[in-house]
Amino acid sequence: MFKPRRPLALPEFTALLAALFATVAFSIDAMLPALPQIAAELTPTDVNRAQLVLTSFVLGMGLGTFVTGPISDAMGRKSTITGGFAIYIAAAIWAAYAQSLEVLLVARFVQGLGASGPRIVGLAMVRDLYAGREMARVTSFVMMIFILVPAVAPSIGQLIIAVAGWRGIFGAFIAFSLIGLLWMNLRQPETLPVTHRRPLSPGPLRAAAIEVLADRDVRLYIVVLTLGFGQMFALLSSAQQIFDISYGRGVSFPHWFALMALLSGTGTLINARFVMRLGMRRLAKDAYLMQIVASFLALTLLKFDLLPEGAHFAVFFLWAVSVFFMAGVTFGNLNALAMQKMGHIAGMAASVVSALSTVFAVAIAAPVGLMFDGTPIPIMLGTLICSALAWVLMRRTVEH
Repeated sequence: MFKPRRPLALPEFTALLAALFATVAFSIDAMLPALPQIAAELTPTDVNRAQLVLTSFVLGMGLGTFVTGPISDAMGRKSTITGGFAIYIAAAIWAAYAQSLEVLLVARFVQGLGASGPRIVGLAMVRDLYAGREMARVTSFVMMIFILVPAVAPSIGQLIIAVAGWRGIFGAFIAFSLIGLLWMNLRQPETLPVTHRRPLSPGPLRAAAIEVLADRDVRLYIVVLTLGFGQMFALLSSAQQIFDISYGRGVSFPHWFALMALLSGTGTLINARFVMRLGMRRLAKDAYLMQIVASFLALTLLKFDLLPEGAHFAVFFLWAVSVFFMAGVTFGNLNALAMQKMGHIAGMAASVVSALSTVFAVAIAAPVGLMFDGTPIPIMLGTLICSALAWVLMRRTVEH
């Protein structure tokens, strides 16, 4: 297999990582326009259950990260990502032929297990090459490119549904993942030398996990990430229903979602510009404070009907933009903060941080999403509570 003699230049490395991470975003956001069809075909008596197509994928991805990091520490980054893509593709084929919601949910869970490879090991590759604020800066540039995928994924999904039905979306997943798989294997050198690998045995794995969780700040960052992911996944799960049922914009949902993603993408631009000057912790803390204010105002205006009818959708839309804007500012910083003292066990650290924050985020997102009552009020209330708790916890962390 061809390997370049020198590491990739930063622009191509950033673009490659964005493509690997985008597998996750595309696997979630391209499904959004399909939820009404899936509900009508597989769960017509309880349409809210179609949201579980998203959260089952996220749950599989979260559990998968427990093992992909340690495997990559033992076997190398590229082979682990390749194995993850193989599982992802096989599960996509299985999902395309599912005849019941239960089978579809299991297939999506397995697909999430596979997606954990490119997601978590890609982050470990960044940590292999960069550290501290420079790592946060690289991650911000990755997220800046990555944000384009949520912008176009629902539109692509809607187009595929029009031609091939909702099952055709899984063919697009396969094509998308093959691009990232081939690009990585043909262009990217291995970032973890054989001499730096750790054996895949219970003793070292247990020791590394204990080392990660023994750090007070890392534990706090995991909880903060959990709260951040939880509120974002809850909004994603309910977004199509809110646009369609609450505001009658189901047909134009992909276009509104694209605009929302592009506007919120400025969060990654702001983070990349100011993180070296202000620091990761301050930016994340301020972003959660901003979200507390935004959610409180939007919730008050809509709950107590303090707006003219035509302004309700505008307030909801701007609030939703603020949620994704916050994600662009916080997630890269929080991952970098949690990883900055863990360079010698980057794969294990990335696994523990991402696995715990993702799995427990599903425990927040699924019940909040299923509380959808025809209005955005439950999602806004959940976001307000999560952001307030995250801000309080950020104030307890220490700047290094």
